[in-house]
Amino acid sequence: MRLPTFILALAVSALAALPALAQTYKTPKALLKALYSYDTDNSDAEAPSPYSTFFSDHLNELLQTDLDNTPEGDVGAIDFDPVIAGQDGAASDVRIGQPILLDDKAEVEVEFENGEEVTLFYTLVREHGGWKVDDIANQKGDNPWSLSALLGDAR
Repeated sequence: MRLPTFILALAVSALAALPALAQTYKTPKALLKALYSYDTDNSDAEAPSPYSTFFSDHLNELLQTDLDNTPEGDVGAIDFDPVIAGQDGAASDVRIGQPILLDDKAEVEVEFENGEEVTLFYTLVREHGGWKVDDIANQKGDNPWSLSALLGDAR
């Protein structure tokens, strides 16, 4: 009788470890609010990004490909945290703009402070029953970037 109890306990603990994977966000704003309040210390160490649960399948594939093609000990194409647009700090005074919706895509501007005023442009897609981040771009300043372009996405 102990074996079925052990298996049940193992199954329950495995399911408890997956709440972020099961989480769906019904609106673009709900997704971005969750993203900016997320503690990356809770992320899966095996995932291609600490934010993988918030990212689309396509973006996660790009990140995984970069990870797979990066020699051990090297950083890869992304050497900063794209959610805070920097290597250090944290986003404070986060302001999420009104999403522009077109079918299963959304564009949203997010502004926040991280040592200076930062404005990021998010492209979201609806997949798996909720919204996911498909790209992040910083179009202001001397070095504009988009996450997908840095990862070599040609689409």
